[in-house]
Amino acid sequence: MRLTMYTDFSLRVLMYVGAKEKSQLSTIQEISTAYGISKNHLMKVTYELGKHGYIETIRGRGGGIRLSMDPAEINIGSVVRRTEDDFYLVECFNCATNRCVITPVCKLRTLLRDALEAYFKVLDGHTLQDVLVNKEQLGAILFMK
Repeated sequence: MRLTMYTDFSLRVLMYVGAKEKSQLSTIQEISTAYGISKNHLMKVTYELGKHGYIETIRGRGGGIRLSMDPAEINIGSVVRRTEDDFYLVECFNCATNRCVITPVCKLRTLLRDALEAYFKVLDGHTLQDVLVNKEQLGAILFMK
């Protein structure tokens, strides 16, 4: 399974703002420069992260973004579920468009569904705090640009 760039960018934005102190604001320009990502992409990502309550936006001069909750409360599995369009690993996962003739007897479908559940079990077992355990090292790389 491969995550979309949108989900990748969402997780990276959360890591960036999470690596800063709670009182420090980040700008989209800073994040764009640090990761080498388009500002336009990041504007869409930060808007959605704000809608889902992960970050808060402070408008005006000197404004920016920061986490709106403790990193220990941001579950990685939940973020991935909210930012991915679908989890149709194969055609038969989508009942509306499935045309595979072997679906009624296919054992691969069950195997792949189990694999997807295991994937989410791992992601659900971790929070943003878990990926920020090396905050100082992340900051040394991200905030130097």
